[in-house]
Amino acid sequence: MGTPEFDAVIARYDRFAREEAPGRSALYAEWAAGIVADAATARILARIPATHRQPPLVFAVTRMLGAPEAGFPRWAAWLGAHADEVVAECAARRIQTNEPLRCAALLPALSLIDGPIALLEVGASAGLCLYPDRYSYRYDTGHGVRRIDPPSGPSPVVLRSRLTGDPALRMPEVVWRAGIDLEPLDARDPRDRAWLTGLVWPGEEGRRERVEAALAVAAADPPLMIAGDAADALAAAAPRAPRDATLVVTTPGVLVHIPRARRSAVIEAARTAGRWITIDEPALHEGWSSVPAPWPGGFALALDGDILAAVDPLGAGVEWLPVAGHDRP
Repeated sequence: MGTPEFDAVIARYDRFAREEAPGRSALYAEWAAGIVADAATARILARIPATHRQPPLVFAVTRMLGAPEAGFPRWAAWLGAHADEVVAECAARRIQTNEPLRCAALLPALSLIDGPIALLEVGASAGLCLYPDRYSYRYDTGHGVRRIDPPSGPSPVVLRSRLTGDPALRMPEVVWRAGIDLEPLDARDPRDRAWLTGLVWPGEEGRRERVEAALAVAAADPPLMIAGDAADALAAAAPRAPRDATLVVTTPGVLVHIPRARRSAVIEAARTAGRWITIDEPALHEGWSSVPAPWPGGFALALDGDILAAVDPLGAGVEWLPVAGHDRP
Protein backbone atom coordinates (compact mmCIF):
# COMPACT_ATOMS: atom_id res chain seq x y z
CA MET A 1 0.00 0.00 0.00
CA GLY A 2 1.36 3.47 -0.88
CA THR A 3 1.35 6.68 1.06
CA PRO A 4 -1.55 9.15 0.61
CA GLU A 5 0.70 11.26 -1.64
CA PHE A 6 1.63 8.24 -3.75
CA ASP A 7 -2.02 7.17 -4.03
CA ALA A 8 -2.98 10.73 -5.06
CA VAL A 9 -0.40 10.66 -7.87
CA ILE A 10 -1.71 7.33 -9.14
CA ALA A 11 -5.32 8.53 -9.12
CA ARG A 12 -4.53 11.86 -10.79
CA TYR A 13 -2.37 10.44 -13.56
CA ASP A 14 -4.77 7.57 -14.19
CA ARG A 15 -7.59 10.05 -14.75
CA PHE A 16 -5.38 12.12 -17.02
CA ALA A 17 -4.37 9.07 -19.06
CA ARG A 18 -7.96 7.86 -19.49
CA GLU A 19 -10.00 11.07 -19.73
CA GLU A 20 -7.90 14.14 -20.50
CA ALA A 21 -4.98 13.27 -22.78
CA PRO A 22 -6.66 11.01 -25.39
CA GLY A 23 -7.42 12.95 -28.54
CA ARG A 24 -5.04 15.76 -27.55
CA SER A 25 -1.64 14.15 -26.98
CA ALA A 26 -0.83 10.48 -27.49
CA LEU A 27 2.61 11.05 -25.94
CA TYR A 28 1.22 12.57 -22.74
CA ALA A 29 -1.34 9.75 -22.52
CA GLU A 30 1.50 7.22 -22.76
CA TRP A 31 3.59 8.96 -20.12
CA ALA A 32 0.67 9.22 -17.70
CA ALA A 33 -0.33 5.57 -18.14
CA GLY A 34 3.29 4.57 -17.64
CA ILE A 35 3.45 6.44 -14.34
CA VAL A 36 0.37 4.59 -13.09
CA ALA A 37 2.14 1.27 -13.74
CA ASP A 38 5.59 2.32 -12.48
CA ALA A 39 5.81 2.77 -8.72
CA ALA A 40 9.36 4.17 -8.82
CA THR A 41 8.37 7.01 -11.14
CA ALA A 42 5.18 7.69 -9.19
CA ARG A 43 7.21 8.01 -5.98
CA ILE A 44 9.34 10.72 -7.58
CA LEU A 45 6.25 12.72 -8.50
CA ALA A 46 4.84 12.25 -4.99
CA ARG A 47 7.75 14.40 -3.77
CA ILE A 48 6.35 17.41 -5.67
CA PRO A 49 3.90 19.62 -3.71
CA ALA A 50 0.34 18.60 -4.51
CA THR A 51 -0.54 21.97 -6.07
CA HIS A 52 2.41 21.74 -8.47
CA ARG A 53 2.25 18.19 -9.83
CA GLN A 54 -0.53 18.39 -12.39
CA PRO A 55 0.40 16.24 -15.40
CA PRO A 56 0.64 19.12 -17.91
CA LEU A 57 2.89 21.05 -15.52
CA VAL A 58 5.19 18.13 -14.72
CA PHE A 59 5.46 17.05 -18.35
CA ALA A 60 6.19 20.60 -19.54
CA VAL A 61 8.90 21.03 -16.91
CA THR A 62 10.62 17.80 -17.91
CA ARG A 63 10.59 18.82 -21.56
CA MET A 64 11.94 22.27 -20.69
CA LEU A 65 14.78 20.65 -18.75
CA GLY A 66 15.72 18.34 -21.63
CA ALA A 67 13.65 15.16 -21.30
CA PRO A 68 13.36 13.26 -24.60
CA GLU A 69 9.97 13.38 -26.30
CA ALA A 70 10.12 9.61 -26.62
CA GLY A 71 8.29 6.60 -25.25
CA PHE A 72 7.72 6.17 -21.53
CA PRO A 73 10.77 3.98 -20.77
CA ARG A 74 13.23 6.62 -22.06
CA TRP A 75 11.32 9.47 -20.42
CA ALA A 76 11.15 7.63 -17.07
CA ALA A 77 14.87 6.85 -17.21
CA TRP A 78 15.63 10.53 -17.81
CA LEU A 79 13.33 11.53 -14.92
CA GLY A 80 15.07 9.11 -12.58
CA ALA A 81 18.42 10.70 -13.43
CA HIS A 82 17.12 14.26 -12.94
CA ALA A 83 14.58 13.76 -10.14
CA ASP A 84 15.86 16.45 -7.75
CA GLU A 85 16.01 19.07 -10.50
CA VAL A 86 12.48 18.25 -11.69
CA VAL A 87 11.00 18.30 -8.18
CA ALA A 88 12.58 21.71 -7.48
CA GLU A 89 11.53 23.25 -10.80
CA CYS A 90 7.95 21.98 -10.52
CA ALA A 91 7.68 23.47 -7.02
CA ALA A 92 8.64 26.86 -8.46
CA ARG A 93 6.29 26.72 -11.47
CA ARG A 94 2.57 26.93 -12.03
CA ILE A 95 0.37 26.19 -15.03
CA GLN A 96 0.03 29.45 -16.95
CA THR A 97 -1.46 28.20 -20.18
CA ASN A 98 -2.29 31.24 -22.30
CA GLU A 99 -4.52 30.12 -25.17
CA PRO A 100 -5.49 33.00 -27.49
CA LEU A 101 -8.15 30.78 -29.08
CA ARG A 102 -10.26 31.50 -25.98
CA CYS A 103 -10.95 34.88 -27.60
CA ALA A 104 -13.15 33.01 -30.11
CA ALA A 105 -15.36 32.02 -27.17
CA LEU A 106 -15.21 35.48 -25.57
CA LEU A 107 -16.07 37.39 -28.75
CA PRO A 108 -19.84 36.65 -28.76
CA ALA A 109 -20.12 38.11 -25.24
CA LEU A 110 -17.88 41.09 -26.03
CA SER A 111 -20.08 41.77 -29.07
CA LEU A 112 -22.98 42.57 -26.72
CA ILE A 113 -21.11 45.40 -24.99
CA ASP A 114 -20.97 48.89 -26.40
CA GLY A 115 -17.47 50.32 -26.71
CA PRO A 116 -15.03 51.70 -26.14
CA ILE A 117 -13.93 48.87 -23.83
CA ALA A 118 -11.30 48.75 -21.10
CA LEU A 119 -10.39 45.07 -20.80
CA LEU A 120 -9.11 43.61 -17.52
CA GLU A 121 -8.36 39.89 -17.30
CA VAL A 122 -7.89 37.90 -14.08
CA GLY A 123 -5.31 35.12 -14.45
CA ALA A 124 -3.86 36.72 -17.56
CA SER A 125 -0.50 34.90 -17.72
CA ALA A 126 1.22 36.89 -20.50
CA GLY A 127 -2.00 38.61 -21.59
CA LEU A 128 -2.64 36.81 -24.88
CA CYS A 129 -6.42 36.91 -24.31
CA LEU A 130 -6.32 40.70 -23.96
CA TYR A 131 -6.14 41.24 -27.73
CA PRO A 132 -9.52 40.10 -29.12
CA ASP A 133 -9.50 43.16 -31.38
CA ARG A 134 -6.13 42.24 -32.94
CA TYR A 135 -6.97 38.69 -34.05
CA SER A 136 -8.85 37.30 -37.04
CA TYR A 137 -11.73 34.85 -36.53
CA ARG A 138 -12.97 32.03 -38.73
CA TYR A 139 -16.12 30.38 -37.38
CA ASP A 140 -17.15 27.15 -39.09
CA THR A 141 -20.96 27.11 -38.98
CA GLY A 142 -21.37 23.80 -40.80
CA HIS A 143 -22.74 25.60 -43.85
CA GLY A 144 -20.06 28.20 -44.37
CA VAL A 145 -17.46 30.26 -42.55
CA ARG A 146 -18.12 33.53 -40.72
CA ARG A 147 -15.07 35.75 -41.11
CA ILE A 148 -14.20 38.65 -38.81
CA ASP A 149 -10.99 40.66 -39.18
CA PRO A 150 -9.58 43.74 -37.48
CA PRO A 151 -10.31 47.03 -39.28
CA SER A 152 -6.67 47.10 -40.44
CA GLY A 153 -7.08 43.77 -42.23
CA PRO A 154 -6.43 40.06 -41.56
CA SER A 155 -4.26 39.33 -38.53
CA PRO A 156 -1.27 36.95 -38.39
CA VAL A 157 -3.22 35.30 -35.55
CA VAL A 158 -6.17 33.42 -37.06
CA LEU A 159 -8.55 31.78 -34.57
CA ARG A 160 -10.63 28.92 -35.97
CA SER A 161 -13.67 27.70 -34.03
CA ARG A 162 -16.91 25.81 -34.61
CA LEU A 163 -20.11 27.84 -34.19
CA THR A 164 -23.68 26.67 -33.66
CA GLY A 165 -26.38 29.32 -33.60
CA ASP A 166 -26.38 32.90 -34.84
CA PRO A 167 -24.96 35.36 -32.31
CA ALA A 168 -24.22 38.92 -33.35
CA LEU A 169 -20.47 39.12 -33.83
CA ARG A 170 -18.46 42.30 -34.12
CA MET A 171 -14.91 43.40 -33.44
CA PRO A 172 -14.68 45.10 -30.02
CA GLU A 173 -13.12 48.55 -29.64
CA VAL A 174 -10.51 47.97 -26.92
CA VAL A 175 -8.79 51.17 -25.75
CA TRP A 176 -7.09 49.88 -22.58
CA ARG A 177 -5.95 46.42 -21.56
CA ALA A 178 -4.56 45.07 -18.31
CA GLY A 179 -3.99 41.67 -16.75
CA ILE A 180 -3.75 40.33 -13.21
CA ASP A 181 -1.71 37.26 -12.33
CA LEU A 182 0.10 35.94 -9.27
CA GLU A 183 3.26 35.84 -11.39
CA PRO A 184 2.70 37.72 -14.67
CA LEU A 185 4.70 36.63 -17.70
CA ASP A 186 6.28 39.02 -20.18
CA ALA A 187 5.71 38.32 -23.87
CA ARG A 188 9.04 40.08 -24.59
CA ASP A 189 11.08 37.81 -22.29
CA PRO A 190 12.66 34.80 -24.07
CA ARG A 191 12.41 32.56 -20.97
CA ASP A 192 8.73 33.38 -20.46
CA ARG A 193 8.05 32.83 -24.15
CA ALA A 194 9.79 29.44 -23.99
CA TRP A 195 7.73 28.42 -20.95
CA LEU A 196 4.44 29.36 -22.60
CA THR A 197 5.20 27.53 -25.82
CA GLY A 198 6.49 24.57 -23.78
CA LEU A 199 3.07 24.27 -22.12
CA VAL A 200 1.62 23.27 -25.49
CA TRP A 201 1.05 19.52 -25.46
CA PRO A 202 2.91 17.41 -28.04
CA GLY A 203 0.47 16.56 -30.82
CA GLU A 204 -1.69 19.71 -30.55
CA GLU A 205 -1.53 20.71 -34.18
CA GLY A 206 -1.18 24.43 -34.84
CA ARG A 207 -1.35 25.50 -31.21
CA ARG A 208 2.33 26.34 -30.75
CA GLU A 209 2.31 28.47 -33.91
CA ARG A 210 -0.84 30.26 -32.72
CA VAL A 211 0.70 31.02 -29.32
CA GLU A 212 3.93 32.25 -30.91
CA ALA A 213 2.02 34.58 -33.25
CA ALA A 214 -0.05 35.95 -30.35
CA LEU A 215 3.12 36.48 -28.30
CA ALA A 216 4.42 38.68 -31.12
CA VAL A 217 1.24 40.77 -30.96
CA ALA A 218 1.53 41.19 -27.19
CA ALA A 219 5.26 41.95 -27.33
CA ALA A 220 4.69 44.73 -29.86
CA ASP A 221 2.17 46.50 -27.60
CA PRO A 222 2.50 45.12 -24.05
CA PRO A 223 -0.52 45.33 -21.74
CA LEU A 224 -0.38 46.64 -18.19
CA MET A 225 0.42 43.56 -16.07
CA ILE A 226 -0.30 43.55 -12.33
CA ALA A 227 1.02 40.98 -9.87
CA GLY A 228 -1.30 40.09 -7.03
CA ASP A 229 -4.14 38.06 -5.57
CA ALA A 230 -7.19 38.15 -7.83
CA ALA A 231 -9.82 39.90 -5.72
CA ASP A 232 -7.52 42.43 -4.05
CA ALA A 233 -5.61 43.26 -7.24
CA LEU A 234 -8.86 43.59 -9.19
CA ALA A 235 -10.23 46.18 -6.77
CA ALA A 236 -6.96 48.12 -6.99
CA ALA A 237 -6.64 47.88 -10.79
CA ALA A 238 -10.19 48.82 -11.78
CA PRO A 239 -9.81 52.56 -10.96
CA ARG A 240 -6.84 52.74 -13.36
CA ALA A 241 -9.09 52.10 -16.37
CA PRO A 242 -10.15 55.11 -18.49
CA ARG A 243 -13.37 56.59 -17.16
CA ASP A 244 -14.83 57.11 -20.62
CA ALA A 245 -14.60 53.36 -21.42
CA THR A 246 -16.74 50.45 -20.27
CA LEU A 247 -14.66 48.29 -17.94
CA VAL A 248 -15.03 44.59 -18.80
CA VAL A 249 -13.50 42.05 -16.41
CA THR A 250 -12.86 38.59 -17.84
CA THR A 251 -12.17 35.38 -15.91
CA PRO A 252 -11.79 32.79 -18.71
CA GLY A 253 -11.10 29.43 -17.09
CA VAL A 254 -9.26 30.89 -14.09
CA LEU A 255 -11.77 30.50 -11.26
CA VAL A 256 -11.15 26.75 -11.06
CA HIS A 257 -7.58 27.55 -9.96
CA ILE A 258 -8.76 29.85 -7.16
CA PRO A 259 -9.60 28.22 -3.81
CA ARG A 260 -13.35 27.76 -3.46
CA ALA A 261 -13.48 30.05 -0.41
CA ARG A 262 -12.09 32.94 -2.53
CA ARG A 263 -14.09 32.44 -5.73
CA SER A 264 -17.12 34.36 -4.52
CA ALA A 265 -14.89 37.29 -3.55
CA VAL A 266 -13.39 37.40 -7.06
CA ILE A 267 -16.85 37.24 -8.65
CA GLU A 268 -18.12 40.02 -6.40
CA ALA A 269 -15.07 42.19 -7.18
CA ALA A 270 -15.59 41.62 -10.92
CA ARG A 271 -19.28 42.55 -10.72
CA THR A 272 -18.49 45.64 -8.66
CA ALA A 273 -15.79 46.78 -11.08
CA GLY A 274 -17.86 46.62 -14.28
CA ARG A 275 -19.24 44.08 -16.75
CA TRP A 276 -18.13 40.51 -16.10
CA ILE A 277 -17.46 37.79 -18.70
CA THR A 278 -16.47 34.29 -17.61
CA ILE A 279 -15.89 30.80 -19.01
CA ASP A 280 -16.40 28.09 -16.39
CA GLU A 281 -17.92 24.70 -15.74
CA PRO A 282 -21.55 25.28 -14.70
CA ALA A 283 -21.07 23.48 -11.36
CA LEU A 284 -17.96 25.45 -10.41
CA HIS A 285 -19.63 28.32 -8.56
CA GLU A 286 -22.94 30.04 -7.80
CA GLY A 287 -22.30 33.16 -9.87
CA TRP A 288 -24.86 32.32 -12.56
CA SER A 289 -28.31 33.87 -12.84
CA SER A 290 -29.47 30.37 -13.81
CA VAL A 291 -28.18 27.33 -15.68
CA PRO A 292 -30.23 26.27 -18.72
CA ALA A 293 -31.64 22.78 -18.44
CA PRO A 294 -30.89 20.40 -19.91
CA TRP A 295 -27.27 21.54 -20.12
CA PRO A 296 -25.76 20.62 -23.53
CA GLY A 297 -22.32 19.94 -22.06
CA GLY A 298 -19.07 21.86 -22.09
CA PHE A 299 -18.20 25.04 -20.23
CA ALA A 300 -20.51 28.02 -19.90
CA LEU A 301 -19.87 31.46 -21.40
CA ALA A 302 -21.68 34.13 -19.40
CA LEU A 303 -22.07 37.90 -19.31
CA ASP A 304 -22.86 39.33 -15.87
CA GLY A 305 -23.91 35.85 -14.75
CA ASP A 306 -26.31 35.27 -17.65
CA ILE A 307 -25.24 32.15 -19.56
CA LEU A 308 -25.06 32.80 -23.29
CA ALA A 309 -23.42 29.70 -24.75
CA ALA A 310 -21.87 26.32 -24.12
CA VAL A 311 -18.23 26.53 -25.19
CA ASP A 312 -15.10 24.46 -25.44
CA PRO A 313 -12.90 25.62 -22.52
CA LEU A 314 -10.09 26.57 -24.93
CA GLY A 315 -12.37 28.21 -27.49
CA ALA A 316 -12.53 25.49 -30.17
CA GLY A 317 -16.35 25.51 -30.23
CA VAL A 318 -19.29 27.78 -29.36
CA GLU A 319 -22.92 26.63 -29.07
CA TRP A 320 -25.04 29.75 -28.79
CA LEU A 321 -28.07 29.12 -26.61
CA PRO A 322 -31.55 30.34 -27.62
CA VAL A 323 -32.18 32.42 -24.50
CA ALA A 324 -34.20 35.63 -24.68
CA GLY A 325 -32.37 38.86 -23.98
CA HIS A 326 -29.00 38.07 -25.55
CA ASP A 327 -29.28 41.10 -27.77
CA ARG A 328 -29.56 43.58 -24.88
CA PRO A 329 -26.38 45.57 -24.11
